[in-house]
Order: sequence, then structure tokens, then C-alpha cells
Amino acid sequence: MQSSKPVGITDTTLRDAHQSLMATRMQLKHMLDIAAMMDKVGFHSMEVWGGATFDSCLRFLDEDPWERLRTLREIIGKTKLQMLLRGQNLVGYRHYSDDVVEAFVKKAVAYGMDIFRIFDALNDTRNMAKAMDVTKKEGAHVQATICYTLSPVHNIEYFVTMGSQLVEMGADSLAIKDMAGMLAPYDAQELVSRLKELGVPIQLHCHYTGGMASMSYLKAVEAGVDVLDTASSPLAMGTSQPPTESIVATLKGTPRDTGLDLVLLSDIGEKVKEIRKHYHIPLDIALGVDTNVLNYQIPGGMMSNLVSQLAQQKAAHLLPEVLKEVPRVREDLGYPPLVTPTSQIVGSQAVVNVLLGERYKMISTEVKNYVRGMYGRPPAALDKELQKKVMGEEEPVDIRPADLLEPQMELLACDLAESDDDLISFALLPQVAETFFKRRKGLEERIPDEEKGGFPAEAKKKPPQEQKRETDFAKLHTVDDALLHDEDEDLLAYPTV
Repeated sequence: MQSSKPVGITDTTLRDAHQSLMATRMQLKHMLDIAAMMDKVGFHSMEVWGGATFDSCLRFLDEDPWERLRTLREIIGKTKLQMLLRGQNLVGYRHYSDDVVEAFVKKAVAYGMDIFRIFDALNDTRNMAKAMDVTKKEGAHVQATICYTLSPVHNIEYFVTMGSQLVEMGADSLAIKDMAGMLAPYDAQELVSRLKELGVPIQLHCHYTGGMASMSYLKAVEAGVDVLDTASSPLAMGTSQPPTESIVATLKGTPRDTGLDLVLLSDIGEKVKEIRKHYHIPLDIALGVDTNVLNYQIPGGMMSNLVSQLAQQKAAHLLPEVLKEVPRVREDLGYPPLVTPTSQIVGSQAVVNVLLGERYKMISTEVKNYVRGMYGRPPAALDKELQKKVMGEEEPVDIRPADLLEPQMELLACDLAESDDDLISFALLPQVAETFFKRRKGLEERIPDEEKGGFPAEAKKKPPQEQKRETDFAKLHTVDDALLHDEDEDLLAYPTV
């Protein structure tokens, strides 16, 4: 092993683990059952916020996400808190103006957030720059993130070049984000070794979907990785992260021993088992290896979306064709990493292509915006025929998309908002936030507790093909557009990264 420094462990139980396994439904009251115990472990950090949790709090749980952060900060006094931030998308699904980014980051730091893991779905560093700059100025830790994927243009050199650029932009550390569980062990070893030469700490985040994560972690440790992301064993494996206890036990007695107490971790695991009983986790998400990730590079959460969309159209039998179409659409769009929101953009268009029996007969609003450059710079050139079909002779936008947005915060107005927190929530997710404000004031019926756990109630009752559900086909081609405008609850009911 190249280093004798203990490996740091970031625990994901209170964010990515439950986002990956049970649709981001863990309620604050259950987090508080274990937060104090977890604070005693000595984790490098605890990931407790960001990603889909902000939306899920407002949309499904009748919780104020800002109150969640403040409360966890009060209970977790020793351990650094960490969040996932989608660059210029923050915790939403579209680009926000710079003043919204600034307001959000400042508020999160004020409420106790220590480490911001900042990424962009296209690995376009321009879309990460503003969030990195504000985080740095506010005195928090900037963990700039590389979304790992495989394609003809994505290789070790590509990722090292990106890492070097992020360090020049002021990154305090780098994270490798293997959202689909595709990072093979020896590739992990080489990538970590090369990134370590850049002189900043390297953290590795893998999902277990492809079945290689623990092996990749071990090779990364041998290459000198500084921190690994793990989850308490009852919420590990499947589409989540490797189990904390197993990684700690593996490194015990080695030069990279984490120094964490296995007995305390086991006690926490027992409590997490009890918490898990309150939620529904589909077995195909919780258990086993999804080889579709290895064959088609489709993350687990994206697979759920594809199955859901096909089921709504009574076309579940077309899944094999859709799985073959996804890589073709991805190639046409310049090989974007499949992570929110690009996974929804690619997946929804693939479904439409297959259902209509003709490629790009109907093109979603979000694919059009993507082709126009409104999400940023694609990793590779777009398909010329698709580009011409969308844009004619026009040229795509070649500037940072947020440069086209006017300041927004001073223009915001919501009669139901009670604080600056509410206004930021409203800026990010207007319809979802306003509905939450109405429920909070008793103007709309609150969500019953029995409907807050796990996946949608309909998914528990019977298979999708047996559900009596009317769907509007015209709405399918804008599934991601609906998501961006807070209209489609079913898409967000499944895990996104």
C-alpha cells in the first residue's frame, strides 16, 4: 500500500443510501434515532443533504429541507456534514441564475454545511465554477467532482485532465463519482494513482450496482485514496454503496486501518434495521447485481424510470429494445454521463423512439434544449442529422448556459413564503414548494404518514401491468420537461443520483 494514513470514511446512510434504495423517503424523525450515535463513530464526514433529498422533503414528506439541515447540525456536533450539489442545477433539475446559486450556498453554509460535493452532469466545469467560487468564499470545503462513465471519449486521460482543471479552479479535494457502479477495480487503481499526483485529497464514491464496488475500493486504497463512501450495512449494496462494516473490517490491522469501532458500527446497523422496517424497498433494487449497468451503462435509478414509463404505456415488453436504444441516443447526444438530469433526458427519448417505431419522430423539449447547448458542452460531437433536425442551420450556444439567465432572487414573490429559506425553496421548485407551503398552513390536506415510506403505494400493491391507470401519451415525450417544471411526481418517486 502506498500510504500508511488511515482511510477516511464518509457515511451516506442519511442521503445517498436511502435515496438509492427507498426513493429518498427516510424521514427526519428516523434520522434523529441514529444521528447522535453516528456522530460518535469518527467518520471523515456524513452525507446528509442534497441530491434528491431537498425535493423529496417538500414533495413527499411534508418536511422543510432547511429545517432538516438545521436540526441535524444541532445533533451532529463533531462530524463534518456533507452534501451533493448539482453545480448550476443546485438541488433542482435545470440551471438557475447565479444569484440563486449564491443565495443557496450561503444559506447552506450558515446552517452548518461543511463540505460541498459539486458536480455537473456533462462534466462541464463551467457549470461548476459559480458554486465552487461561492463555497470557497463562504469558507466551506469545495469537493469538485468527476462523473465517471465509459465511452469512446471518456478515459483515464480525460478524467485526469478534468481533475487538473478543477484543482486550478480551487478544488480543496476531488471526488470520483461512479454513479452507475461501472468503475472496474484496476481502472480505479490507475485513476486514483493519477489523480493523487495533482496534490489534493481524493475521495471515491461507488454504487454497488455492477457488483465491483468493494473490489474497486480495495484497489483504490492500494493506490492511496484518502476517503471512501460507505453506508450502514442494512442500507448498503444493491444500488447503494458498499457496507461500512465490511470495509472497516477489511482494512483492520493494515497500514490503512480506518480506526473505526466495529462494535459501535454494528450497534448502529441494528438500529438502521429497525428504521428500514418503516419503508418499502423493492427486492430488485436492494439485492443482487444489475448486469444491465455493465452491458448498457444504465444506472439503477434510470432503469426504474424506464420500467415505469413503459408500464404507464402498457409496453413493458419493449424494455429489451429500449435498453438497446439508450446507448444509441447517448451516442447521438455526444456520450453524456448518465446522471440527473441527463439520464432522464436520454432515457425518455429512447422510450419515445421505441414506442413510435421511428427514431426522433418526436423530440422532447429537453433533448432540443440539450442540442441547443442549454445544458452545457457535450463531451463529444453530436449526431449531425439530429442537430440539423432540431436547429436547422443555427449554431448551438457555446457560452456557459447560466450567462443567459437574468438575476432572479429580487423578482421572487410568493405570498405563502414565511422566510428567506422559503424564497430559496420557491426559486428552485416553485410548484412543489408552493404546495408544501399550503399544506403547512393547513390550506391543503397533509400527506398521511403511511404514504411517506418507500416507493409509491401503487408499486407495493400490484405489478404495473395490472394497474388501472390512464396516461396521456403526449405527455410521455416531455417526461423530463415535466420533471423540470415540477409536474410529474412518478418520475421523481424513483431514485436519482
